[in-house]
Amino acid sequence: MFKISAKLNTASFLFCLLILAGPFCQAGEPLDPTKYITIDEVRPGMEAYCLTGYKGTKIEKFDMEVLSVVRNVRPGRDAILVQGTDERFIRTGPVWGCSGSPVYIDGRLAGALAFAWFFSKDPLYGVTPIEDMLKVGRKAPNTKEAAWEPGFAFDFSTPVDFPQIYKQLTIGPVARKSQFGMTALRCPLITSGLPAGVVEQLNDSVEPFGLVAVAGIGGSADANKNEDVQLAPGACLAVPLVTGDITMEVIGTVTEVVGDKVYGFGHSFLGYGPIDLPMATGQIHTVVSSVISSFKFGSALKIVGALTADESTAVFGQIGAKARMIPVTIKVDRYNDTEKRLYNCRLANNRLLTPFVLRAVVAGAALYLGDLPPDHMIEYKVTIGLEDADHITFENVSTGAGLTEMIIDGTVSVALLMNNPYEKVDIESIDFDVRIMPKNIISHIWSVDLADSTVKAGQKLQIGVVVESFLAGKKKYQYSLKIPDEVAPGRYDLIITGGYGYLKFLRKAASYRFTPQNLATLIEAMNNLLAIKREGLYCLLVLPPGGITLEKAELPDLPATKVLVLQDAKRTLRIQPYQHWLENSLTTGTVVIDEEIMRITVEK
Repeated sequence: MFKISAKLNTASFLFCLLILAGPFCQAGEPLDPTKYITIDEVRPGMEAYCLTGYKGTKIEKFDMEVLSVVRNVRPGRDAILVQGTDERFIRTGPVWGCSGSPVYIDGRLAGALAFAWFFSKDPLYGVTPIEDMLKVGRKAPNTKEAAWEPGFAFDFSTPVDFPQIYKQLTIGPVARKSQFGMTALRCPLITSGLPAGVVEQLNDSVEPFGLVAVAGIGGSADANKNEDVQLAPGACLAVPLVTGDITMEVIGTVTEVVGDKVYGFGHSFLGYGPIDLPMATGQIHTVVSSVISSFKFGSALKIVGALTADESTAVFGQIGAKARMIPVTIKVDRYNDTEKRLYNCRLANNRLLTPFVLRAVVAGAALYLGDLPPDHMIEYKVTIGLEDADHITFENVSTGAGLTEMIIDGTVSVALLMNNPYEKVDIESIDFDVRIMPKNIISHIWSVDLADSTVKAGQKLQIGVVVESFLAGKKKYQYSLKIPDEVAPGRYDLIITGGYGYLKFLRKAASYRFTPQNLATLIEAMNNLLAIKREGLYCLLVLPPGGITLEKAELPDLPATKVLVLQDAKRTLRIQPYQHWLENSLTTGTVVIDEEIMRITVEK
């Protein structure tokens, strides 16, 4: 029995050696030695060529030469160094958008153009070996895993702060670039329907992802003629991030197609594994030659599938798959437009990219007829439709701040929902209704008059506030606050303020209203923030604290003895004193940017 087992084990061992000795892509597609050439077979001086498109949908052949095989160009990664010898390649140098262009050596597929050097005058490229690329996408995408791909890590342990989160969004991740070292070829992000200033801002946001935003013509006027364009080695591989009246499309190249499986780019896109982005055929209008870096100027033709995997050596997609996209509508009523415009778009559903492209789409629609005048005001209403929860709807005004406040409210809300650590949120629609007028509605508090600064408990405090605005002049508003019978005698602060001051007060007095603990309380915190009206005038009488708040539960009348028990340091629940105050508010039609604080006396 022992001898038979030994013979069987030896035979099995030899069989495994024979398998491993042949070209084989470990944990990926098997390599056919008649179709693929491994990096171990490549030698300097070998003739090569690549396939890519320089115009239209035609795939052309460009001669190249192997310069070297570079080991450990990245930790655990090897690469082939090639140089273009075709006159067109020599004229343009390295071209952004050639990412994924298949390279053939000895008539067999060796890999894809993937790396280059900034400011290189020669068409010098690094090639990602095909055996590394074919490993990508082997693992079937897990729907739950894909839904929770890495995103922005916002701090949810403190009160939600929209401007601070927006700042974190605009700073973004560290840019993946190197001025002189070998770096991944950037992919052009061709835009249509966006003003130059919006494209520049968009470029700052997407540059860390290895993209470069380019203002283009977009669309596909010849789409009907190109219905039969197929994804094939060397063909344009487009990733539409926005479709519709405004478009944004990433341009790269297909490396290999195996059945319904598509491999491209030769490097990562976002680089974290499971993704869900639309995949389309495309056309190249031209290659723009530049002394900094040439790039392909193209556009998508037809969505034919979805990218489902994104790793360090390639992107992987499947023909026939369907990526989730978010419908967006933007209505713009602008003072210098003869009509109200309606923009219909669909945005790629991605926790990292969606906030950036949403910001660009909204800004592009609002600034279609130029920048805003120095004196301007914006009225806006936003609705974010959620699949399994109540829609979030808010409206507000902004003046003298450009689009910033509207953009912050809209994009930060979307970013918080998509990047929350509690539950997956599916956004089913986003709608903006925007009205822009050429006037400034900033106002100041001119005076505050009290009928009497001394009042008894149970009586009403009569307050007159005069507000002055640049255009409307002075206007008087009348308040009354009833002092509760149980208010103890003493001196109290009376605050007259606008929306900005009211938010500042609430963040200090009732921070728990803006601190989330789960998805439901996150949405509640967002609604609390978005409900504060900038055109409101608020009258606040600050009373002594009493009782406590336990997490989000308000216990204002809790006896002092029980407060002491609950404030035991050993307890892990969030406990803070409950701040009492009286308030009244009204709408002024202006944005009050200052505040007045007065002292009143309550007598017994």
